[in-house]
Amino acid sequence: MRAARLIKMVLLLQSRPSMTAAELARELEVSERTVTRDAQALSEAGVPVYADRGRAGGYRLIGGYRTRLTGLARGEAEALFLSGVPGALREMGLQDAASAARLKVSAALLPSLSDASRTAAQRFHLDAPNWFKEPKTPELLPAVADAVWDDRRITARYRGREAERSQDVVRELEPYGLVLKAGVWYLCARVAGQSDSYRVYRIDRFAVVTVGEERFDRDEEFDLPGFWDERAEQFARSLLRAEVVVRLSGDGVRRLPYTVDPLSAREALAAAGAPDGEGRVTVTLPVESEEVAHTQLAALGPEAEVLAPESLRARFAGDAARLAALYGT
Repeated sequence: MRAARLIKMVLLLQSRPSMTAAELARELEVSERTVTRDAQALSEAGVPVYADRGRAGGYRLIGGYRTRLTGLARGEAEALFLSGVPGALREMGLQDAASAARLKVSAALLPSLSDASRTAAQRFHLDAPNWFKEPKTPELLPAVADAVWDDRRITARYRGREAERSQDVVRELEPYGLVLKAGVWYLCARVAGQSDSYRVYRIDRFAVVTVGEERFDRDEEFDLPGFWDERAEQFARSLLRAEVVVRLSGDGVRRLPYTVDPLSAREALAAAGAPDGEGRVTVTLPVESEEVAHTQLAALGPEAEVLAPESLRARFAGDAARLAALYGT
């Protein structure tokens, strides 16, 4: 632990002209007294750490000293490619590896480029969760992430869908990849012993995860982004179990993809016939349920007229009557 901290201290001083004891203590997460002891240990080991006294003082390396300890470990290199998503790194327990990797890269850069990481951070930040939702990190995410990085099999007990909640399901899985979608973490995994059985699991539904010692042989042809896109589309379509017939104004046509599932809206509009005499277009739209359709289509107001099913049309007729009573002359 101390050796890693000393290396980090040297890399910090190498990447900046000088740092105060307070700044070093904050970066290294130790006390200023520990910083003083570490600086003395480095000096005794031959690293030219110099301490400037006084209010404007601090620690610096003298004589153009450059350490050669800049080689990236595999974990650091992998974490570096995720450094644009600091929240995800933190949740997976990889923030230390990413920090060490950034320091080593900074130490290897020319002095004129030493501020590259700071300027990039000033210009780009990714905030993945949806608005108005409090993101919650699954407790078992770091263990699952470790298994993903090391290609280790896991035994997972998880809660199934609503119809299966009476009994948890236990499976041995080969964890292939993690996906963060709108603040929710998913695991893409292959069921052990079934070469073509790739599935998606919500990590917050895992009750217990045991990481085994056995490594699995990863299929190098597996394409995580492509697999996720395909399964996400299948999942979205599987939710659309009902149909409604809607007559839309021109404004309703433009707003429909922003109100319901965009892909379903585009396909329904593409299959629609020509506008009628009033310039309205009739579409048959797949929806999750009548209840969901009522909520979604209500956002279109008078730009959408529900023609079928009759029960949904009756709902909107009731809404219109109540609105007329509230706003009528």
